[in-house]
Amino acid sequence: RKRAAQETAGRSREIGLERVAAAEERLTEAEEAVRDDDTIRIALPGTAVPAGRTVLTVRGLDGAWLPWRPAVEVGESSEEAALGALDELVVRGPERVALSGPNGAGKTTLLRHITGELDGLPDGLTVRLNGAIGYLPQRLDVLDESASVVENMRAVAPAASVNEVRAGLARFLFRGTRADQPAGTLSGGERFRAVLAALLLAQPPPQLLLLDEPTNNLDMASARQLSEALSCYQGALLVASHDVPFLRSIGISRWLRLSRDGRLRESDPL
Repeated sequence: RKRAAQETAGRSREIGLERVAAAEERLTEAEEAVRDDDTIRIALPGTAVPAGRTVLTVRGLDGAWLPWRPAVEVGESSEEAALGALDELVVRGPERVALSGPNGAGKTTLLRHITGELDGLPDGLTVRLNGAIGYLPQRLDVLDESASVVENMRAVAPAASVNEVRAGLARFLFRGTRADQPAGTLSGGERFRAVLAALLLAQPPPQLLLLDEPTNNLDMASARQLSEALSCYQGALLVASHDVPFLRSIGISRWLRLSRDGRLRESDPL
């Protein structure tokens, strides 16, 4: 009976140890899952822009740059349409500019003209950039799906060492083997963080960021992480968005509105 009792106690200890190990494994998995909603902390000193420096000038915003749009809004005279309209857009220093307006007004088209994604500029429209720019499109389709997160980062920061790339990605919550995942296997939140890392850690550092409806397809955690990352960014921002709480959270200092007639106007804070 004593020997049987000792054997039973031994088996119980083994079962207990197995349960402890399983519990520890579950705890580790839970901690890893929680880290997906962790805070992004990163220093971006290379993005800083002096207050008086002009980083973007767009001229010719008189409405003619969108020739397929009506000359004036319905019920509005040409004089009324031109009243208060801006012929040019100038962004200086670390300004944070919001670009609002109805759907179909041409906000995305304007951003893509600024980045040079569209072939040629409309007659009369000129764009002058002074510094590196970054662009976050509505569709997060800027990654090489077959390449790992590390490889995608090295493509936009070729002069950085592997250790520097991994250290940067860790601040965007890609730690260890997570940074070696192919981009095509990432979840929605992971994909967004990978795109954001590629945008902010690119070389040379972007001193003007163009964001096109950045919160349209983001969950709350990703939207918060975007706000956190932009709080570390020291350059200029031009953000096309209808999301007023998000715009307020990133410290917009100037509000513009693009009408369907292709004209740009200063706007009151939304």
